[in-house]
Amino acid sequence: MSVTVFIQGRNGVTRWQPGKRWLLLPMLLIAAGAGLYQYNQQRFESQQTSVDNERQAREQQQRQVKQLKTATENQLSMLVTHVAKMQAKLTRLEALGQQLAQNYQLDDQFDFSADVGVGGPSEYGSSIELDQLLNDMERLALGIDNSNTQLGLLETVASNLNIEQERYISGRPVGKGWLSSPYGLRNDPFNGHRAMHKGIDFAGAEGADVLATGAGVVTWAGNMFGYGNLVEIDHGNGLRTRYGHNKALSVAVGDVVAKGEKVASLGSTGRSTGPHVHYEVLRNGQQIDPKQFVYRHAG
Repeated sequence: MSVTVFIQGRNGVTRWQPGKRWLLLPMLLIAAGAGLYQYNQQRFESQQTSVDNERQAREQQQRQVKQLKTATENQLSMLVTHVAKMQAKLTRLEALGQQLAQNYQLDDQFDFSADVGVGGPSEYGSSIELDQLLNDMERLALGIDNSNTQLGLLETVASNLNIEQERYISGRPVGKGWLSSPYGLRNDPFNGHRAMHKGIDFAGAEGADVLATGAGVVTWAGNMFGYGNLVEIDHGNGLRTRYGHNKALSVAVGDVVAKGEKVASLGSTGRSTGPHVHYEVLRNGQQIDPKQFVYRHAG
């Protein structure tokens, strides 16, 4: 292949035909340019891919940060709500405990309004709202634990006081009735001889309620010679009470009865001349005059 080149000169057009070796340089230049273009194109595409990857990574990180922030805010909101509920419960607990302590006149021993005594060295890091919230929750938890402990002790004391008050023997064994025979020597109603009457008789309407004069455990519920249908109650501390001549019994041996609870119906069984209840108080197995218990104020 030959190439003819025409060159315009001062003396006219000159014809020049180069050899084949002069065609090699332009082809090399074209090839080099194409290779350089391809290399630059690949490098650009690689850089563009890297930029896209970095952008996607940043967007993913932004989404994760946003999700973490939302989750943290939700958790903080839940913690705040939880603290508020704990505070409300603690307030009610303190009010209830204080009222109970006042009712039982124990407010000088149980102070529910005072802060819980805690202490000890601590090292604090950076102060943030979450740390403060956790500290508040810990303080409230300690307050609730302290109030629960005091309420448990108060309940024990109150129960003991209530038991002592219930066991305290006082009052009459009938709601309606009258004293028909006192404790002591009297003329026996059957033979007229002087005899010791070891209780107090309360007459009333047949079938009327016979009431326990103190809380205790029933140790006898049945017929006993001379007493007819008898109920005996052990009140502890060596004290027992007896209720005789009943028409019917309302309790059985082993029953726990409360003060003022019905234990029988008034009657005239056994050695009796009419409807009444024979009431006895025994201390360490010996009958004593019930009058001191009948007329004393309830404990």
